[in-house]
Parts: sequence; C-alpha cells; structure tokens
Amino acid sequence: MKAHESLPLVAIQRGEGPWLYDVDGKRYLDAVSSWWVNLFGHCNPRINAALRDQLDQLEHVMLAGFTHEPVVQLSEKLRALTGNALGHCFYASDGASAIEIALKMSCHYWRNTGKPQKNRFLALENGYHGETVGALSVTDVPIFRDAYAPLLRTGYTVPSPDWRRAEAGESPRDYAIRCAAALEATLQAHHAEIAALIVEPLVQCAGGMGMYDAEYLRLARALCTRYDVHLIVDEIAVGCGRTGTFFAYEQAKITPDFLCLSKGISGGYLPLSVVLTRDEIYAAFYDDEVARGFLHSHSYTGNPLACRAALATLSIFEEDNVLAANRRHAQYLNEKTAALAAHSQVHHFRNTGMIWAFDVVTDIPQFSKRFFSAALERGLLLRPISNAIGNTIYFMPPYILEEAEMDFLVANTLDSLHAVLKK
Repeated sequence: MKAHESLPLVAIQRGEGPWLYDVDGKRYLDAVSSWWVNLFGHCNPRINAALRDQLDQLEHVMLAGFTHEPVVQLSEKLRALTGNALGHCFYASDGASAIEIALKMSCHYWRNTGKPQKNRFLALENGYHGETVGALSVTDVPIFRDAYAPLLRTGYTVPSPDWRRAEAGESPRDYAIRCAAALEATLQAHHAEIAALIVEPLVQCAGGMGMYDAEYLRLARALCTRYDVHLIVDEIAVGCGRTGTFFAYEQAKITPDFLCLSKGISGGYLPLSVVLTRDEIYAAFYDDEVARGFLHSHSYTGNPLACRAALATLSIFEEDNVLAANRRHAQYLNEKTAALAAHSQVHHFRNTGMIWAFDVVTDIPQFSKRFFSAALERGLLLRPISNAIGNTIYFMPPYILEEAEMDFLVANTLDSLHAVLKK
C-alpha cells in the first residue's frame, strides 16, 4: 500500500469491450485482461444476458447432496472438450483452490491404493501455482514463497524448459529434451515418494512468461506413466484458448491425470475453478467409508451464476469460432510488433497463441513500476514482471481486439518504453 503514495490507485467506474473507464472518464486498453481473466471484453452482452436469466431462477445452492442444471451442463461440456478422457469435475472458487484440490486428490489417491508414501510433489523451477500453502509448496517464485517458507512442505524441483535458458545454438526443442532428461533422473531416484508432477503447459506465466516446446509435455507424460506418477496440468492461466488450442496440453497430444482451470473459464465475471480427472482416480474414492472419500469443500462450490457465466463463455467459443479468429489476431499482432522485437534493449521477443512477451534489460531502478505508470498515462493497462532474466513486458489481451486497438497497443507500448528508457 505504501507504493500508492506515489502511484495512486486508479478508480475504475465502468468497462466496455477491451476498455476500462476511470471516474474522470479516461479510458485504458485492458491489455492484460484484468489478470488474464477477461476473454471477451467487459460487460459482454451475451454473458450479461445469461446472468440476468440465471438471477431469476437460482442464485446459489450448496453442492452437498444437491445439484442444478448449470453445473451439470458445464461438467458435460468440459468433459466433451477433453475428448471424454477427463469425465469428473470438482468445483471451487479460485485457481489456488483448484491446485490444492489436485494436490490433495493425488496424495489421497495413493493412500487409498496402498501407497501412502507417495505424498511429495515435483514441480518446475520458476513455476507458479498460487499462494495458498499447498500451492506455494509447488511454486518456485521467491517473492511469493520466501516469507512463508516455514509453513511449506518441501518437494522436488527440476529445470524449467523455458527456452530463454537454452545454451547458444540450442533449439527450444533440444533444450526441452535436455530438461526432460533431468526430469527422468529425478523420477528414477524419487518416484517411490512422488505423488505428482505439476506443470504450467507451454507458458510459465507469473515466472516471467517463460515459453517452451511441447515436446517437454509429451516426454513428461511418458515419464510420469513409466514411473507411476500423476501429471497435473495447471491451465488456470493458459487454458480456454490462450495458447492457440482450447487446452494447452492438446499441443503435445497427451492427456493429463488432472486438469486445473479457472480465470478465463467464467469470462472474467465470477470466481470459479474446476479440477477435472479421469475414471480410475474417481473410482479410488468411491467407497462406503467416509475417510476414503475425497475430503474437501467450498461453500460456493459450483455456484449457479458462475456456471452460467462459464456456459455463456463456452457458447461464445462455439458460435464465434474463436480459436480461428485468434489465429488471425495473432498473425496481425506479430506483424505489427516487428519494431518492438527489433528494439536494441528488447530481448527474447516471443509469442504463443494470444500471449506475447519480451524482456527489457536495463539497470533503471524500479523499471516495472515506471513502465506501468508510463503506460497508464498513455491509456494502456500493462503490468511488467520482474524476474531473474530481466523485466518482462507482456500482452495477454481479450480476444476481441480490433486491428485499430492492436495498433494502439503496439504504438503506445513503444512510446512508453522510449519514455522510461530515456530517463
């Protein structure tokens, strides 16, 4: 809060499409989708209509001993999107809670199947999975983790396949294969006590938008199968079309044991998360003994309003052929960002689907804060990430940007960059 003495809070009054408007009428292009949640714009008419309709029917009922139409429909649609491979859904309210559920479910599965010693977890260096205690135990971003280290249960970490870490002349795919060899060595040594490997598929977002080759996911899936370890894919940020396919893991042609979704699943409207898993894992909890059942609950699990927002969001994907439109948007924005990519202080310009990122190498103090402020002055909402490689500026815009808005985004990003670097 002390930072707001010099950088006051921005009071937002309303939103429309990709734009936010403050109380003074100034507008800002929401180029980060309000922390990666707002896929189809603020105050989207179709999602608004679905919520108004649901408000007149049912606002909430506990999902313990009860059910309702929106949660059943959403579960069936999500199952179908996984090719019916992940047919069981467990709902919560936020991404970190989804991670907690997946970790607990994996550990409890092994206990129920006679392997209680498999209760530790394996994660990638520089990975981020949330800030509750279980999620922090598999998060490797010091600023979030260090203060709470005494509360955390340590596991194992393996090298990140982020291609920025590759050696000179080493391709992203070759580096991914080398990282998978390190993963195999860890699994070979410790698989007897490891319940699951957790990864952010294709893009490690909060760790600096580290992108990697899908070959790593393919190899990781094969290794987890070989060593009897679950694979948890955290698609909280990268799911729902963000990487170019509806689920990022699809690009490796694999199926995980657990899939975690949140953020964009409700179109940025209401808190909602879900963990999907497969029949074999579900069956391990199907028992008369309560202690063998999965022990987890949230008051707002499967909230009807949030489920209706998610159903409306999925309908937009279907009706507007969003993934194909996103490919056109990405092609246009990649062409327009050539000047950014060529900037002398820009390194590792990269793109995966509807995510763009680049690193600015500079010794300017508080670069991220200065750039955020400069972008706001120019009508842009951008939030750089400071990390070990540099200061990462990224775009994760709503999927509805018009070409003129993409032009505005690129021009004012360059202008903001020049303004900060010349100081």
